[in-house]
Amino acid sequence: MSAVPVPVPAGPEGGAVPRHVAIIMDGNGRWAKARRLPRIAGHKQGVEAVRRVATAARELGIEVLTLYAFSSENWRRPEEEVRDLMGLLRFFLKNELKDLIAEGVRLRVIGDYHALSSDLVAMIDDAIARTAGNGGSTLVIALNYGAQAEILAAARRLAAAAKAGEIEPDAIDEAMFDDALTTHGLPPLDLLIRTSGEQRLSNFLLWQAAYAELLFVDTLWPDFDGTALAAAVAQFGQRQRRFGGL
Repeated sequence: MSAVPVPVPAGPEGGAVPRHVAIIMDGNGRWAKARRLPRIAGHKQGVEAVRRVATAARELGIEVLTLYAFSSENWRRPEEEVRDLMGLLRFFLKNELKDLIAEGVRLRVIGDYHALSSDLVAMIDDAIARTAGNGGSTLVIALNYGAQAEILAAARRLAAAAKAGEIEPDAIDEAMFDDALTTHGLPPLDLLIRTSGEQRLSNFLLWQAAYAELLFVDTLWPDFDGTALAAAVAQFGQRQRRFGGL
């Protein structure tokens, strides 16, 4: 796969539809706090938002949807909250796998998810294996993911290959580096959305976002839905992407 983005196809109304959309799902805690509910209530509503948005993405013709579910920094949160988040992940995998298979969705996970509990790793591996042959859209979940760690790991793999004489150091280019990342084989990232009004990338897809369009929306993640995603896609379609040219 080339590291250089290519033009995306036109949508049914002439606007460009992003092939690959990533979302930093932010605002679950604030959603719950505004309603004087425990944080876990916000996370539960966040899972419902995942269902809505994943369905809408398929209907809009988005090939790949990447969701930032748990960062490598999220371990710093209270132990109870981390436990609740892992429980919701189990719930999602258990209850959504049949629908993913039925809809032809391929599940992919990026990040060091093998650091999670053994039963959860087994569930993830099973879901990946059972959807591997699906030819429809791809749902990518970022778990225990950090972009800086991903870039370092890719650099170390390429350095080791060069040291072993498998590749020439001067042959390492953007495309080769891109293929060393955990997102290898996916279309280039076209659109990155962050909900809740925060305007930072939080160590998410730093390499992949080099030429992505960035969109920061005030909507808290539990309130984000298909209409909001369609509006984001419409904004994307109105932007001019030059990739450094004129």
